[in-house]
Amino acid sequence: MVFTEARLSKGPSELLKLFDIVPGLEREKKQFDAFLQIDLAHLVMLVEQRILPAEIARQIFPVLLEIRSKGVEALSMDPDRGTLLLQVEGALASRIGEDIAGQLHTGRSRIDQGATARRIYKRAGLLKVMKEVNRLQRSLINLADQHAETIMPTYTHMQQAQPGTLGHYLLGIIERLQDDFERCVEVFARLNRSPLGAVGLSGTSWPLDRDRTAELLGFDTIVVNAKLGREAFYAAEIGAALSFIMATINDLACDLHLWSSIEFGMILIDDSYCTTSSIFPQKRNPIGLETVKFHAGQSVNWLGTALSTFRGEGTGDQNLRTVPFLDEAFIKAAGMLALFDGMVQTLQVNKDRTHELLSTSWSTASNLADVLVRHHSISFREAHHVVARLVKICEDEAILPLGVTPDHLVRAAQQTIHRDLHMSQNDLLLALDPDEFIRTRISAGSVSPAEVQKLLSADKASLAGNEAWVADSEDKLNAAESKLDRAVQRILG
Repeated sequence: MVFTEARLSKGPSELLKLFDIVPGLEREKKQFDAFLQIDLAHLVMLVEQRILPAEIARQIFPVLLEIRSKGVEALSMDPDRGTLLLQVEGALASRIGEDIAGQLHTGRSRIDQGATARRIYKRAGLLKVMKEVNRLQRSLINLADQHAETIMPTYTHMQQAQPGTLGHYLLGIIERLQDDFERCVEVFARLNRSPLGAVGLSGTSWPLDRDRTAELLGFDTIVVNAKLGREAFYAAEIGAALSFIMATINDLACDLHLWSSIEFGMILIDDSYCTTSSIFPQKRNPIGLETVKFHAGQSVNWLGTALSTFRGEGTGDQNLRTVPFLDEAFIKAAGMLALFDGMVQTLQVNKDRTHELLSTSWSTASNLADVLVRHHSISFREAHHVVARLVKICEDEAILPLGVTPDHLVRAAQQTIHRDLHMSQNDLLLALDPDEFIRTRISAGSVSPAEVQKLLSADKASLAGNEAWVADSEDKLNAAESKLDRAVQRILG
């Protein structure tokens, strides 16, 4: 009989099927492999714990394995029957009878099975995103290595602030991605806990071995408190972690978008990530960057959406724990990381232009202030006044940095701190030279070539650790899958 007939006098309405049951089935169909894994692991444990005889399991296993091998599309779906668990149970019952098939659900609830399937599915999605983070990190490291000494302006308030290097800038993005990766590692630890065996809310009288099913399904541990088995607050953490990733690549996309304009002309996005205009013949539009920015804009709602989904927490509503938007969030995050990786690998940098932008600016003014402090026994604030007035004098008189003279400095000092400050022409120009600025930075994490190399080495080591972590995690999951297959075959004989 249909699952609900024993308790309900009517089947689900067409509208209920349309807006709840069918959408739920569509979500669960993506988790089909996880559902079958859980069925197999649960049945192995039931036999090992002597809850079910091996003879019963030997009737169920072959049909489960056949259903798994044929895939979800071969499974006949009947919305009247309900969720995917019941669709599989119905397929089993049609082959071996409900008296045998129904024993698979001993010591289990749809609550803990569904919660376990969602964790397995999201675990795979998170690992995929983490691999894409690593891929982008590697491409950015390669680009930063190539441009460790490519001098360029840096900006605050969209005004040139100081000279920097493209390599140093990219290393900042890489370190943010490292924080994003580590955030995912922390989330993964809480995600990779098995709720299977929590049953409803209060546990069960059956002597389940929850650690065994956790082992066979690749979980690190179990969700200990049975009441928490159905909870999905990890989904909010995933939403936050993915949003941080999107924020990082959005910031990079915004800068590259600006630098690719004719006015800046610092970089060129490859043709394969651009489109043209239907009216402006000269244009090549960097649509790849705009695509990243568009999807990153949507990601700001991911955490809020997850938390608002849990708004009815106290009622125990099962649907409040499914957070379906995460499926799309995984796709978008992994996709935008991969798209960006392609743009980074093909990015062209105009070194002459980045240097040219500095040659006509006063971005080294802070260095001149430091030189005045060192050699003239004045405070930094006094030096700041002098250099600020020097820049104003030169701009008012249309004098570029290369044209400044000691007389200009004397005038600026007299007008601000009411004393004479003297420097040679050579020392003055050297203090304003962008290349000298880069060379003389000595603080940790600065743009000096030596510090950039230290940052590069640290980021390469972090990436190696990241890649090892992902590989180890995947190896553990593959080993668990093999262990499950062997356990099934042992029972089958």
